[in-house]
Formats: sequence, structure tokens, C-alpha cells
Amino acid sequence: MLAICYRKSISRYLMMRTLTPYWTEIGTGNFSLIQLANIPDPPLPSEEWVRISPRVSGICGSDLATIQGQGSVYFSPFISCPFVLGHEVVGDVTEIGSAVDGIQIGDRVTIEPALGCQVRGISPICPMCSQGNYANCENITRGIIASGMQTGYCQSTGGGWSHALVAHQSQLHRVPESLSDWEAVLIEPFSCAIHAVLKVDLQADQTVLVIGCGAIGLLTIAALRAVEFQGRVVAIAKYPHQGEIAQTLGADSVLYTSSKLYSEVSEVLNIESFQPELGKPVFTGGADCSFDCVASSTTLDDALRFTRPHGKVVLVGMPAVPHGVDWTSIWFKQLQVMGAYAYGIETYSEERIHTFTLAMQLMQRLEGKLRCLITGCYKLPDYREALKAAMHPGHSKSIKTLFDLRED
Repeated sequence: MLAICYRKSISRYLMMRTLTPYWTEIGTGNFSLIQLANIPDPPLPSEEWVRISPRVSGICGSDLATIQGQGSVYFSPFISCPFVLGHEVVGDVTEIGSAVDGIQIGDRVTIEPALGCQVRGISPICPMCSQGNYANCENITRGIIASGMQTGYCQSTGGGWSHALVAHQSQLHRVPESLSDWEAVLIEPFSCAIHAVLKVDLQADQTVLVIGCGAIGLLTIAALRAVEFQGRVVAIAKYPHQGEIAQTLGADSVLYTSSKLYSEVSEVLNIESFQPELGKPVFTGGADCSFDCVASSTTLDDALRFTRPHGKVVLVGMPAVPHGVDWTSIWFKQLQVMGAYAYGIETYSEERIHTFTLAMQLMQRLEGKLRCLITGCYKLPDYREALKAAMHPGHSKSIKTLFDLRED
């Protein structure tokens, strides 16, 4: 089968890490860490697994960071190479193991990528998995499959950027007929956004700041409104097309990254700005909660500055190794800074529910409102064009770029 494979190479990784900030195309060129190749279908690891033929699979910011060598080496002990990329997947079940229950050949499913104890055939399960936090499983290097935090970063499972992958039955969620493939492929990133929003107890009179209006930032805005947050949402976008969608999804105000950003934040949030002897302005007030959906050095520093004393900062984007972040705001303003990784079991409306299940319920209520996030769809042989579009959203006006894996 055709697949986009990531192959480990220290020399190429260092080359990508050094050059892609200045020359993004090298990330998909002849010296790339990825390759379009014909590889064998992955075998079923046990009789509790199924084979899936992807229909569409999304390109995530974490995929781009991996390809460009810009992610943190923190995760290197928890992956196994070579692996097939792609963890945002909707597809059809084509083969089932003899111990699979409740799943049939032909079912249209989305995959919950986390590779926890149950997926790995480990019993008893670890404390994190027993609490429903299986994205933080303590056994991600053990069990019947190779190391890997998620599908798409594990040698044994394959990934969505291919024509076949395997998944444990516990990872599968049937997609309601009312959701199109283009909506269903957003269930995974939408779940990430919902998980982040539900980590904070927001009140109707509060103001939320969403920094970054790529796919995850826009889905965070949609999640805030989907869980019926009635307060004010202020968004910071980089490009006009992002700002337009942010307002469509429920942002009350949109600001843009520019030299005027700090004065505009001061005005919109009605807070006083002060200029230190060196560096960026500081503020005496701010948003009640800031969701950093980029998690770069700049946005992390801004999120801390823009949040009020005793407020909350939630890291939704994937940080690497930030530089130049002034921690004084955390200490002086007594901020609560928390991460929001993946999904699990949520408490919503006094009910314990899988994040993916809740995401599908909320998505159906939105009645197609998220389709506008899908801005491009490419075949696997055209992967360089697809990745170029995703890497240059200002030029391509992309939000979420997909691979179309359906056979012509």
C-alpha cells in the first residue's frame, strides 16, 4: 500500500531543525524525514483489533512540527520508527479480529488515537488509564505493540496517511450518518479543544482570550460556544481569513498580530498598559482565562501578560522549547497555568462521558458549521502540495488540509 512514512535520521533531523525556519520546502524535499513509499499492510496485533481503510485524514500542526524537526525531543523515547503519519482519521472497517465485539465490517468509524493499557493488552491497567486519562498512559512503551503515544506515531499501528491501518476496538467510534467525512475528520481535534475548554470553570460574566486562529484555535472558539459559554470571546489571529471564521464561530472581537497588538489588547480588554524600561508592555488586568492555541515563545509570553491576576492560562497548542518567556507574570499575578493534552473522560452536565462521544454530539448540534474549516483535500501522491498548503496558511488561506484516501 502507499503510505507517507517517517524514517529516523539524526543527520536529517538536525538539518530540518536548522533549515526549515528559513526554507520550509526542504521539509518535503529530497533530504526530508518523510517518504511516499509502498509498504506492507500492518498485521492485526491481536484478535481484538480491526483493519481500517481511511477515507480522509487530516494534517495536524504536530505532524508539521515532526516533519520540520521543530518539535521537542521530549517525545523521542515514546515513539517507534519507522511510522506512518496521520492521527486524524475517518475510515471504513475492512477486517475484524475474532474477539472484536460491537464493530462490523463496513462500519464508518473515527479513531481515538491514544494507545493506552487496554489497547496494549496490559492488565491491570495503570492509574492514569483507570481514571480515564488514557492519553497519559504510563505504559506507552510496553505491551503487544511498539512504543507510541498515539496512532500515527507508532510503528505497529500504521497511520491515516495511507490506505490501511489497524486499531484496537476500544479506539473506535462509529460516525453518525448525519456527519459528513469532512466533519468526522475534525472529531479528533475538536475533542482536543473540548477537553481544554472543560478544564476551566468559566462564568457567564467572564472574558476569554483565544490566542491563535489556526484549526485548534478556531475549534476552541467553537467548543466554547458549543458548551454554551455566554461570556465574551476575544480572538487573536494572524491572517484575515482566520479572523473571519473566528467571528463566524462565535468570537465577539478579533485582533491581529501586528505592532499595534498590545495597544489594541489594552483597549479591547479595558486594561491599563505600562511600559517597562526594556521589553514589552505589562498590564494590571486582563482576560479571566487565556487559551494559547499556538504555544510559541511569543504567544506563551503574551498569554501570561494578557491574563488578569489570579486568572488561568491553558496551553492548547503544542509547545517545544520556548525562549524569552518572562515568568514574572506567573509569580506576580499568581496565575494558574495548565496544559490540555488530547482527551479522555470528561464531566459535562453532571455526566461522565468520553470526549469523542461529546464531540460528536456537539458537532451534530452545530449542523455543519465546522465544515468551513476544511480548506483543501489532496491525494497521497500530491503530498508535497498538501504539506506546502498547510505550512503556508497566509498564502494558501488554509485552515485544515486533508488527504483523500478514497480510491478513484
